[in-house]
Amino acid sequence: MVRLLEMNVKAVTVDQSGSFLVLLTDNEEKMVLPISIGPFEAQSIALVLQGQTPPRPLTHDLLKSLCENLGGTIEKIIITDILDSTFYAEVYVQHNGSTIVLDSRPSDAIALALRCGVSIYMAMKMVEFTYNYQDIMEDQTGGETH
Repeated sequence: MVRLLEMNVKAVTVDQSGSFLVLLTDNEEKMVLPISIGPFEAQSIALVLQGQTPPRPLTHDLLKSLCENLGGTIEKIIITDILDSTFYAEVYVQHNGSTIVLDSRPSDAIALALRCGVSIYMAMKMVEFTYNYQDIMEDQTGGETH
């Protein structure tokens, strides 16, 4: 069985090159996993983090509604791997007593997990791709002030 580490969405941010990142932290906020995402996915995640509801359903709202109306329940998502700088994720759906595992982009899986209120996990092998949380926060604020 694959060992998992529960993660939380800390923020959606922009790096120095103007690319969007979603920052996932462990429960103790000791490590952070930055994942590059597109602008539409960044907006979809940020809306949930800000407690806003769009006037019309976005794609992730539609996926949630479709799943629920077909009798499924999103159980969890797992960030499973990174190959050639591309992250991979899985969405676990309970339906009629069985689990369906769907391949997903992490950004879509995270946006869906936030809407469904389910846990986000990272495979333990992904720890080597994390950064020290304090180092990231100092970079975001321009270093420590004296």
